Amino acid sequence: MKKDNLKDQYRINDKIRAREVRLVGEGIEQGVYPIIEAQKIARSQNLDLIEISPNAVPPVCRILDYQKFIYQQKKRQKEQKAKSLKIVVKEIRFGPQTDDHDYNFKLKHAKSFLEEGAKVKAYVFFKGRSILFKEQGEVLLLRFANDLEDYAKVEQLPALEGKKMIIMLSPKKLGVALKKPEKSEKIEKPVKAAALSETKVAEVEETE
Repeated sequence: MKKDNLKDQYRINDKIRAREVRLVGEGIEQGVYPIIEAQKIARSQNLDLIEISPNAVPPVCRILDYQKFIYQQKKRQKEQKAKSLKIVVKEIRFGPQTDDHDYNFKLKHAKSFLEEGAKVKAYVFFKGRSILFKEQGEVLLLRFANDLEDYAKVEQLPALEGKKMIIMLSPKKLGVALKKPEKSEKIEKPVKAAALSETKVAEVEETE
């Protein structure tokens, strides 16, 4: 049987060892009470005396329904855990003269990434003299964002960084659980993994 660490974290009722406690919360006269009197007040309300700050002097207690209190604590922990999840960033690379077939292939994967809850970092890579087509690259990225408007919002407009023009998109539906890729899952075109600080990055390479 799995041990409930959260329940073990709080002393209640006759398990509270202090001789006196400080009562806080609604529906009671707040202040310091002998432990016996505090327990009596809790029983008179058909509730529990819960020690919420055992290291305070005297310990701080609240009078609540213990099961409801534990449920609320678990819910709060779950929400905090969801907020602390690492953001996953998927990269998609274009050339300045990407054809429609390759564009649609990458658009399809971008939709999938966004539905999983990941951000998408799309960029046009300019090699050699292709930097002369930077305006064309900007138009491509704006078209990409427009085609994804039902899935994403623009977090960063196209901006030139060295040999890359980058646009950043974030999913419209936040808090979606990230889907773990199957080990057997393969992509029709080459996929290269790259590192981006502490975030995971998947880069869909341009077809030759």
